[in-house]
Amino acid sequence: MKVSSIQFLIKDDENKEQRLNRMLEKIDACRGSQLIIMPEIWKTGYFNFDSYEAESESLNGETVTLIAAKARELQAYIMTGSFVEKDQGKLFNTSVLLNPLGEIIATYRKIHLFGYGSEEARVLTPGSQVVTVGTEYGTFGLATCYDLRFPELFRKMLDQGVDFYLIASAWPYPRLDHWRTLNQVRALENECYLISANCAGINKGKQYMGHSAIVDPWGVIIAGAGDEEVIITAEIEASEVKRVREIFPPVKDRVIFD
Repeated sequence: MKVSSIQFLIKDDENKEQRLNRMLEKIDACRGSQLIIMPEIWKTGYFNFDSYEAESESLNGETVTLIAAKARELQAYIMTGSFVEKDQGKLFNTSVLLNPLGEIIATYRKIHLFGYGSEEARVLTPGSQVVTVGTEYGTFGLATCYDLRFPELFRKMLDQGVDFYLIASAWPYPRLDHWRTLNQVRALENECYLISANCAGINKGKQYMGHSAIVDPWGVIIAGAGDEEVIITAEIEASEVKRVREIFPPVKDRVIFD
């Protein structure tokens, strides 16, 4: 399976429509990939908290509708990255996984909302559901940014048979070492692939650090970015997850404590 992660530049002088149009162009540039993923709150800009309410959408809103058309055109699975979803008067940080027919096959609402130097935890409602979904390529598990700091979530996905973690993020400087380590250790400790898409650029005075990554089940970064706008790509297979777990079995040796 060829996978592509879009590291997207956030510009304060762009509006949401300009960002959406640029993202659609980036998706076109991933033609030939079977899986494409995008970052967190890329259309609004994560730090534009005062725009969350006005720019919120439903699951059948403009963002999902237009990206679903790209999934059909490119015959690819696309994880939309996250957007501000409004449902029954509440706002969520929501990512959607679309199949090559453009159908929604998974919806993930970010569980762990960030409150350190961020208004996310005040403005949004946390999700409560662990989300994995099976495909012909293997099982995908969805998570978002701050979720990376909570290994229990990734163990829950492991218990549901996950092969590939898909991570949308808007992770800023200065915590680059944290980001790299967490990307690698979440893959390594669960013997899974991890594909992350982070933002780049400066938004409300905060610099996103990029460094999106594709990490193999050994915890090795097999494709990685700097802090510029870029698409990273790699060939990965669920069979490698199975092989690694067979020859080095800590996942099977795990003891579960009550």
